[in-house]
Amino acid sequence: MARLKDKYKNEALPTLMKTFEYKNVMQAPRLVKAIVSMGVGQATQDAKLLDGAINDMAIITGQKPAITLATKSISNFKVRAGNRVGCKVTLRGDMMHEFLDRLFNIVLPRVRDFGGVAPDSFDGRGNFSMGLKEQLVFPEIDYDKVDRSRGMNIAIVTTAKTDEEARVLLKALGLPFREA
Repeated sequence: MARLKDKYKNEALPTLMKTFEYKNVMQAPRLVKAIVSMGVGQATQDAKLLDGAINDMAIITGQKPAITLATKSISNFKVRAGNRVGCKVTLRGDMMHEFLDRLFNIVLPRVRDFGGVAPDSFDGRGNFSMGLKEQLVFPEIDYDKVDRSRGMNIAIVTTAKTDEEARVLLKALGLPFREA
């Protein structure tokens, strides 16, 4: 069993049940999916940059990324509708739990000058989003094989109805929030 799933059952679930006074364990919020995306703006000029991003994301997540296409043409950015502009991976189940466990316990503490993630990065419906400036903080990435540093976005989707429920859930699972 994934370590984060075990932590949810043994630590986070009792905390949520006590904090919000749920009568049934099915009322407690849980993780649904994690979406990792990487935009590569220069991919319109050089297609090989997108291939490097796809390889890095496949190594980080353990799953082959889907290529995202531009939906609108924007002449100022030299982007046409249908151009390949990024990649994304949707993780669910054990793959999601393993990725988030590595993110919370290994990757985020490796970020330089890390003081915690912003506690106000919720969307109002219990989902959390954050960004990383470079993919080099993941231990799976070999520094010598990286052609350039790229940032990525990580969205964590939960079944929480409010941001407060999601905040308690993620804090119980080990996401280090910045103190206000």
